[in-house]
Amino acid sequence: MTTTAPDSDLPGIPDASTRRVRWTRAAGWVSPALALGLGLWGNTIPSAWTDEVVTIDVARRSWPELMELLGRVDAVHGLHYVLMYLVGQLNGGLNEFLARVPSAMAVAVAAAGLTRLGRLLGGPRLGLYAGLLLAVLPTASRYAQEARSFAFVMAAAVLATCALVKALHSQARGRWLAGYAVLLALLGWFNLLGLLLAPAHTVTLALRRPGRRIVKRLLLTQAAGIAAVVPLLILASAQSSAVGDAAPVTAGTPFSYFTWLLTPGQDTLPTTLKLLLTLTALTTLTLLVARRHKAPPLALAVGAPWLTVPPLLLAVVSLGHPLFAYRYLLFCLPALALLLATAATLTTLRLRVLFVVLVAVPLASSHLAIRQEDSRPWDTRAVIRTLRVHDAPGDAVLFSGARCGLIATAFKEAFANRPDLGRAQTAAVLGDLNHLPADPDLLQQRLAHTSRVWRVNCNHLSSAARQAAARATAAQEEALIHAGFSPVYHHSVRGMDITLEQRSTTGQRAH
Repeated sequence: MTTTAPDSDLPGIPDASTRRVRWTRAAGWVSPALALGLGLWGNTIPSAWTDEVVTIDVARRSWPELMELLGRVDAVHGLHYVLMYLVGQLNGGLNEFLARVPSAMAVAVAAAGLTRLGRLLGGPRLGLYAGLLLAVLPTASRYAQEARSFAFVMAAAVLATCALVKALHSQARGRWLAGYAVLLALLGWFNLLGLLLAPAHTVTLALRRPGRRIVKRLLLTQAAGIAAVVPLLILASAQSSAVGDAAPVTAGTPFSYFTWLLTPGQDTLPTTLKLLLTLTALTTLTLLVARRHKAPPLALAVGAPWLTVPPLLLAVVSLGHPLFAYRYLLFCLPALALLLATAATLTTLRLRVLFVVLVAVPLASSHLAIRQEDSRPWDTRAVIRTLRVHDAPGDAVLFSGARCGLIATAFKEAFANRPDLGRAQTAAVLGDLNHLPADPDLLQQRLAHTSRVWRVNCNHLSSAARQAAARATAAQEEALIHAGFSPVYHHSVRGMDITLEQRSTTGQRAH
C-alpha cells in the first residue's frame, strides 16, 4: 500500500522548524530597520546645537589641524571626530544630515544587537520585543539624530554585552573573549564613562557564578580591554574637554534619570504624558519583580546591573566632581528595553495591549517633540534664516559666547559674505575649540568699515562660559557704542539672541 508523505516533507515546502528559523531571521531585521527609519525621519529639522556645531567644525578641518586639536584638547571625543572627518572626506563635505546619519546607523546596530542578545537570554520573542522597544523609545531616536558619540557608545555596550554572554556559554570561548576585550576598548575610546559598563558586567558574573576559571578569564579580559584605553586616559587627564554643566545629584535624580531614559525631557512634552509613560514603565518593571521567578535568570542578571550600576557609580563620583549628565548614560537604555521586554513576555496578551495603548500617545508626542526645529539648546537654523531674510550687502557678524563663533565656520556657506568682526584667528589655526577674539583696537578698526552688524549672543552656556561671555558681550557693546552703533532689530530664539546694530548718525546709542 502506498502512503503519501506529509506536506512538510514535500520538495520546496519548508517544515515547521525551517519556517520558524526563517521567521526568526526575518524578525531580526525588523528592529534595526525601524530604528534606522526613525533615526532618519525628520533628521534635518532640529537645529544643530553647541556640541553638534563643534563636531561639524572639527570634522571640516584638515587632518593636521584635527591631530593638533586632539593633542591639545577634547581627545576624549577623538575617535568620533576621526570618524566624522572620514565621513566628510567620503562625501565631499559634511552637513547636519550627513553628520547625524552615522548616529542613526549606530542606533540601528544597537537595536539589532539587542535583538540578538534577547534571543540569547530568553528566546526569539524576548529578542524581538527588546529590539522593538529600543527602536521606538524616543531617547534612542533623539540620539540617533545627534552628531556626537553617544549612539556609538550605546551600540558598543550592546555588542560587548553580547560578547560577554557568548563567552559565558559558547564553546568557542576564546574567540568571544577576544571580541569582548576589543569591544570594551572601543567603548572606552568612544567615551571613557562607557567603561562603567565593566563593573555592571562584574556584578552579572557574581550573580551567575559560572565558575572560578571562567570568572578569572573574563576579569582578565576586562582588564585587557580597559588597559587598551589607558593611553586615552593619560592624554585626557592633561586636557580640558567640552563638558558642560552637570546637574547636582539629589534625591530626585534616580526618578529623573529613569524618566529621561524613556523620553529625553523635551519642553514640548506635557508633564501629564511624561508621568503616564514613566508610571506605565514602572508598573511593568514592578510586574517583572513580582514574577521574577518565571523570568529567564540570565536576562535579569544581565539587565538589572546594566541599568543600575553605571548610574550609581557615576552618582557617587559626581558627589565630588559633577559629571551626572544623562547623555553619558545613554548606553544603559538597552538594559531598560531588555527588562521591559522581559516583563512583556511574562504577561498576557490583553495586558500587553493595555500597556501599548497607555504609552502610544506619550511616545508619539515625544517623537514629534524631538523633531521640532527648536528642540535643541541652540536654534542655529533660526539665526541663519533671520540673516538670510533681513541682511543687506556688506553686513558683518559679531558672536558672543563659548563655541558661538564656530557657527560661522561650521556653516561657511551661510556666512560666506558676512565677515566675523570679533574673530582674530580661527579655532582651527589655534588647534582649539574657540576662536581667538579680536582685541578692542582691531574690533574698532573693523567697525569703522561697516555700517551694519548682526550681533549673535549664545546664552545656553555653562556657568564658567557664561561669565566669560558676559565680559565679552560688555566689551563688544562698549566698542559698538564708541563706534556709534544702535540696535534697530532684535529677535530671540532658543538659546540665542540676534540683534542688528546699525551706525547712528547722531552717534548716540538707542535704548
